[in-house]
Amino acid sequence: MEYHLRLPLNNEDIRKLRVGDFVYLSGPMLTARDAAHKRLCEAVLREEALPVPLEGETVYYMGPTPAPPGRVIGAAGPTTAGRMDAYAPTLLDLGLKVMIAKGKRNDAVKDAIVRNGGLYLAAIGGAGALLSKCIKSAEVLAYADLGTEAIRRLMVEEFPAIVAIDSEGNDIYRY
Repeated sequence: MEYHLRLPLNNEDIRKLRVGDFVYLSGPMLTARDAAHKRLCEAVLREEALPVPLEGETVYYMGPTPAPPGRVIGAAGPTTAGRMDAYAPTLLDLGLKVMIAKGKRNDAVKDAIVRNGGLYLAAIGGAGALLSKCIKSAEVLAYADLGTEAIRRLMVEEFPAIVAIDSEGNDIYRY
């Protein structure tokens, strides 16, 4: 199936999606990678407020290259998801709903997706220049000192992805 969806996704949208479905996302999403995920989880351990609310959010694991003249952002390809596996269950338990990256996830992440009614979407690796054309704006929200790994708010239009793990725990990498 193919779906054109507005972000943030609601629970009904999430429940109807199945492994292998193609989605085209439009609306706001966050981007964060390893260092930002580590800081978020450290803040949770210290019982500090997070710099951005995660409830209902979509996070794209991506660190952009510098924006060329006339563009909002440089190449914006997905990061390997496994690098965030140590942090993802904590963030899903805090309300994160959707993660976008490339590659497999571990069983703890899959369990947290099912427990929290979330999704894992795969973006196409090696297509960062093409994916950047779907990004209409980018604003640093937190951890600016991390440079490309800062947390950003992106506005996307028709951002393509494939459902890799659905809310029932079906996993495209296990077929």
